[in-house]
Amino acid sequence: MKKAPRRTAERILGVTLELFNRFGEPNVSTTLISSELNISPGNLYYHFPAKDELVNALFTRYEDALNELLSAAPGVHDVEDAWFFMHTLFELVWQYRFLYRDLNDLLSKNRRLEAQIKDGLLHKTTAFRTVLDSLEHEGVLAITVSEREATATHMVVMLTWWLSYEYVRDPRHALEPESAQASLLRGAKHVLSLLSPFAAGENKAHLQALLAAY
Repeated sequence: MKKAPRRTAERILGVTLELFNRFGEPNVSTTLISSELNISPGNLYYHFPAKDELVNALFTRYEDALNELLSAAPGVHDVEDAWFFMHTLFELVWQYRFLYRDLNDLLSKNRRLEAQIKDGLLHKTTAFRTVLDSLEHEGVLAITVSEREATATHMVVMLTWWLSYEYVRDPRHALEPESAQASLLRGAKHVLSLLSPFAAGENKAHLQALLAAY
């Protein structure tokens, strides 16, 4: 029985994501994708006429998931909420890690992605600003407006380029599946540690204890 077009497209995207994550997008050809799927290049071309179409489709999936996660920012009310929020974001980053490892190369080749990435950075910054506002309102943080703006930007920068840092530290192993948990924990820990200077009262000890546990 012939597979439905939508099912085939789903399979193509799933395998493409695995290959991009494993080898890096620049090192994966449509021929390799076809071979991995055991389909003809023409079949792949029927669903995705160019490699950029695969990248764009995967980015759309990532963007939809990211927007859903960022919409939870107003619900961050304490240190535990902030840790869960941060760790969940890093899990999504890991799931689409090729976008982060190959970001500069992708932007140089894909104009549509360039605009979407810029929008994503703004959305992340707004979400982190909302988190900081919420924590300040709840008395978890004592932070000024200017400190909030700078910290939100620092959090976005660290989230966006954390995997590049991990990759430079250990190119052979950093982005392999067996490294996922350790990498995610380190990233979430370092972003969350940016809040430490502003933690108020007993929240500072709580935050430091949480960071020390990881």
